[in-house]
Amino acid sequence: MNKQHTIYKYAAMLGFCLSMASCKIPVIVQPKENTTTPGSFTDQRDTTNIGALQWRSFFSDPHLANLIDTAITRNQELMITLQEIEMARNDIKLKQGQILPTVGAKLGLGVEKVGRYTSQGAGDASTEIAPGKETPDPLMDYSAALYANWEVDIWKKLHNAKKAAVTRYLSSVEGKNFVLTNLISEVANSYYELLALDNQLAIVQQSIQLQKNGLEVVKVQKEASRVTELAVQKFRAEVLSSRSLEFDILQKIKETENRINFLLGRYPQEIPRDKSNFVDLVPAAVHAGIPSQLLANRPDVKQAELELSAAKLDVKVARAEFYPSFGISAAFGFQAFNPSYLVKSPESMLYSLAGDLAGPLINRNGIKAEFRNANVRQLQAMYNYEKTILNAYIEVSTQLSNISNLEKSYALKSEQVEALNKSIEISNDLFRSARADYLEVLMTQRDALESKLELIETKKKQLCAAINIYQELGGGWK
Repeated sequence: MNKQHTIYKYAAMLGFCLSMASCKIPVIVQPKENTTTPGSFTDQRDTTNIGALQWRSFFSDPHLANLIDTAITRNQELMITLQEIEMARNDIKLKQGQILPTVGAKLGLGVEKVGRYTSQGAGDASTEIAPGKETPDPLMDYSAALYANWEVDIWKKLHNAKKAAVTRYLSSVEGKNFVLTNLISEVANSYYELLALDNQLAIVQQSIQLQKNGLEVVKVQKEASRVTELAVQKFRAEVLSSRSLEFDILQKIKETENRINFLLGRYPQEIPRDKSNFVDLVPAAVHAGIPSQLLANRPDVKQAELELSAAKLDVKVARAEFYPSFGISAAFGFQAFNPSYLVKSPESMLYSLAGDLAGPLINRNGIKAEFRNANVRQLQAMYNYEKTILNAYIEVSTQLSNISNLEKSYALKSEQVEALNKSIEISNDLFRSARADYLEVLMTQRDALESKLELIETKKKQLCAAINIYQELGGGWK
């Protein structure tokens, strides 16, 4: 009775120590989230958001749609992201397995020889197994058993770890959506850059032909002693300069085609496209909606929000490490030194059932450090969430301003090109009638070429700005 009382007393002391050790736990830092956004991007409030459109509805060019389809199927970066999603899914199964009991089976075979003049040896020698049968020496050991272990999740540590894994899985899905919308935007931007280069090449080639005609005229006038050799060489230099520009553009076309092929996950080949109506292309109408819609549409914002939720759960898991853990273990099977006795019951039967309560008492610095790190990671996730929202708003606001200014710039450049086209005809007529010198003709042709190239570049920027605002509003992944 006294012995049993002593055991109870020590067990009570152990429980008291564990409970006292668990009381002094660092406080969880509660981050103050700020997810408020301005009411609108501009003075006008419109809830229509083009980010809700599917990309097939946004991009009407069939060649571009085929390229995007191929990129979604074959792009290596997207495939890598899909494998990360698979790993996150497997992590959920891992955490789920830690919640459930572990059950296993074991078959054993061994041999043991102990000294005769030991307590175990003396006990084995004096034990009679059956009349007329001696205990074999050495002793074999045959066993077959089932065993189970289970940690009772009384503090929700394992359940919170599983929730964190589920949240990170959802975050990886949003990460895939973010990669997808970036991929679609990059393919579309590169496609329109390729069309712009095609049209710039056509303009340069037309300009070369015009300059060659001018060179022939100057040669004739030189023979008539109306101009000098200087004028001929100036016109010739201008032709050579334009031909050099032609090869520069051809190289850019090749580089852009290869960039698109890389995004599509294939080796270099020609990109099918319609080069004829680039100048007539009209950028898609922009409806920015309201800033709060970014929280629901943009994958990177949703990914940052899920990472913040997972970080909060990590803090709870780290905090639960300070509490005692309660484990249950059990085993059942048969064990004997001879296979013929292995199935004899109850002599060869073995079983066990045990429960243990274990918790940290001394030297908990490692647990404290991990808890503090979990708190810091939670704050990092919060700041990253706020930064992502702020970045999303600024990107959309900047792009809206860019679209408005590009529209005005394109209208002015169109007028400039029209005026310079007329000035080319006027300068040529004046030159033929000796009322203008050759430098005026050259400068007019050069200005006209530059303005036409700038007009194509501005058109490309307009089309790319519409793509970028579509991406920045959260479009492309649906």
